[in-house]
Amino acid sequence: MTTNTRITLVRNVPSGAPSLDDFKAETVPTPTRDSLGNDEVLIRTLYLSCDPYMRGRLSGSTDSYVASIKPGMPVDGLGVGIVEASTSSELKEGDAVTGADFKWESKFTAPAKNFTKVSSSGGVSLIDYLGVLGMPSFTAYVGTVTLCKAKAGETILVSAASGAVGQMVIQLAKARGLYVIGSAGSDEKVQHVKDLGADVAFNYKTVGDLNAAIKKAAPEGLDVYFDNVGGEFLDAALVNMKPHGRIAECGMISQYNTTPENAYHIKNLMYVVIKKVTMYGFIVTDYYSTPAYSEFVQTVSAMLKDKKIQYKIDEVAGLANGPQALLGVLEGKNFGKRIIKVSDPPHHL
Repeated sequence: MTTNTRITLVRNVPSGAPSLDDFKAETVPTPTRDSLGNDEVLIRTLYLSCDPYMRGRLSGSTDSYVASIKPGMPVDGLGVGIVEASTSSELKEGDAVTGADFKWESKFTAPAKNFTKVSSSGGVSLIDYLGVLGMPSFTAYVGTVTLCKAKAGETILVSAASGAVGQMVIQLAKARGLYVIGSAGSDEKVQHVKDLGADVAFNYKTVGDLNAAIKKAAPEGLDVYFDNVGGEFLDAALVNMKPHGRIAECGMISQYNTTPENAYHIKNLMYVVIKKVTMYGFIVTDYYSTPAYSEFVQTVSAMLKDKKIQYKIDEVAGLANGPQALLGVLEGKNFGKRIIKVSDPPHHL
């Protein structure tokens, strides 16, 4: 019997930074067609997504919008793969599929209902379903367009602007006619943010005073702040909001690996009252069943077709390198959307 690689979680990490010792690469028997139950599929994994939200799934917390991974169980998340066998009438052998229940295994079985058939036609590649047409891009759309209703002539600031979500916020906002400011954590990333179309970009690690850096970039204040990092950066943005400004609270990655002792405590929250600011906390999965999703697909597909959008993928080869790839995202070491390539797609796809 051929073997199959699986990445499992050894222990939950409630606070602080996870390490490679918290994961285990195992060799297990490869599932076969004979192991399928009714309406199940056998999937060969092509690509797996590394996302900041996964930090919460490592914690063991029962008080979250997404279930924690239990010790001894495979890591799982967003992915793209090929159906190699099926007992479902909806999916057949050879179909490419995506979904949020991809086990971190070379091959695995699961209920067919957990996956959606996709294609690589029209200039869209299979990896795009984790990238430019994937969850992070839709997150950018919901925060920028659906919630904050960013419009021409306004000023928007985007933190982590070179990341999976931020790079799409930059381009969506620019396409809508906004004055766009981006922040990133290296000079190379800052240049990329400018190449994406940002009017101003700065390295938050080297500017010193964040408040002064934002004020210099937006002397009249911010209409919209798209927050991916929280912490000190959010505090500085709050001071610089215009009256009736809007903040999309997408994530706070600067705080994900903190402990109760070293977590940053927001000092400028009173500016929400003073400036009459609206802060939108949101979880993107709530919006897939709304008109926003079809609007997003239509908007971004048209931009892709017209070559008016670019999307940087940070690809890591090999499932065994998956834990390090995920830890790198939590440490800000990714440059673009980090994706693990597990196997090669078929030549015809």
